Amino acid sequence: MAWREEYRGKLSSAEKAAKIVKSGDVVVTGSVSAEPQSFLKALLERKEEFRGVEIVHMRTLGRLSYAEKGMEQYFRYNSLFVGQNKVAIDAVLSGRADFTPCHYSEIPGLFIEGHIGADVVVVQLSPPDDHGYCSYGTFVGYLPAAVEKAKILIGEINEKMPMTYGQPPIHISEMHYIIEASYPLHVRKREEPNETLIKIGENVAGLVKDGAILQTGGGVADATLHFLGEKKNLGIHTELLGNKVMDLIRKGVITGKTKKINKGKAVATFIDGTEELFQFVHQNPGIEVHRVDYTNDPFVVGQNDNVVAINSAVEVDLMGQINSESVGNRIISGVGGQYDFARGAKKSEGGKFIIALPSTAMNGKVSRIVPQISSGAAVTIPRHDADYVVTEFGVAHLKGKSLIRRAESLVNIAHPDFRNQIAQGFRKIFPGWI
Repeated sequence: MAWREEYRGKLSSAEKAAKIVKSGDVVVTGSVSAEPQSFLKALLERKEEFRGVEIVHMRTLGRLSYAEKGMEQYFRYNSLFVGQNKVAIDAVLSGRADFTPCHYSEIPGLFIEGHIGADVVVVQLSPPDDHGYCSYGTFVGYLPAAVEKAKILIGEINEKMPMTYGQPPIHISEMHYIIEASYPLHVRKREEPNETLIKIGENVAGLVKDGAILQTGGGVADATLHFLGEKKNLGIHTELLGNKVMDLIRKGVITGKTKKINKGKAVATFIDGTEELFQFVHQNPGIEVHRVDYTNDPFVVGQNDNVVAINSAVEVDLMGQINSESVGNRIISGVGGQYDFARGAKKSEGGKFIIALPSTAMNGKVSRIVPQISSGAAVTIPRHDADYVVTEFGVAHLKGKSLIRRAESLVNIAHPDFRNQIAQGFRKIFPGWI
């Protein structure tokens, strides 16, 4: 077939492909499990030849060597979501790297409108099918938009990348260079919930009705999924699809029968979990991985009824302001898709937006329910979009409540050791309220 000849003509070593990059170029890559490891390794080996190469992506599970101390003269990392990577956090705080705050759903537009460049785009792909089409595999996100604007497109075809459905694939003819690779994808190990997360999960599970459409993100959400085994006909329209979703699909709990769009399908924009999960999604017609300006579009999310969006946060203040991005001014993540799904759940008939978090941090030394958001911290979800807040001590429903009623509800789900202190702190800000 003609595409096979074209494929052979575009084959390149990672070292040769890395020579395409010039000083000052913007290099865009995939994130999470879909980091193009061969290309980035080759790029690092040529670092002495560069000045000011910008590398753009969201959180990675890799080492992030190009953001380490001493690399700043060669590379400038631009993080769209820091993601609790210690190297990324240190690089951003020290000024060696940039952080661009943005809603996840709007990142494709940043490429399309030219706010972020795309000189060289490198995507890790599944092997081509019989017609020369390669799947984005475990991560779609913003990549199709970056591919559309790419000056140079490099496909790193990994024989271990699963083939997934949803997003239209990339044909061999669209690529300028092809790197053949074979390495394990970055994985996220299963973690069993501790006692606190179990209590939180039980409290959140009580808010989930049969037939609900779920968006879940992070360990607290996984703890909730642990308690949904007796529910019926749940659906998935989410940003992240992990192992617990796979477990519930296998049990017949998640069927997608009640969905109004993508009926019968579990929809996500990236897959994050174990090798078992990657094998599960491979050529699985029940799983669809779409671009993020579809999955996270609040107007798309809201087309399903009974959307339950479950996320976590760093802290919540007594007015209902939610900080999910930083400890003070120390950035540890980003907006991501949290606000997208907060708005989407609001547009959904019967929808619920839930922030679930342990009541304390630092081994019980610090309360995460606070009188007021910490100085220097970002407000990820403004108070007028707050809905449910859940800790191991209960559920506070904030929607439609006055500020004083919110404060009372939130104090009641704070850790008992901090309740008086929190209330007193709030009185200093709003004397006589509680």
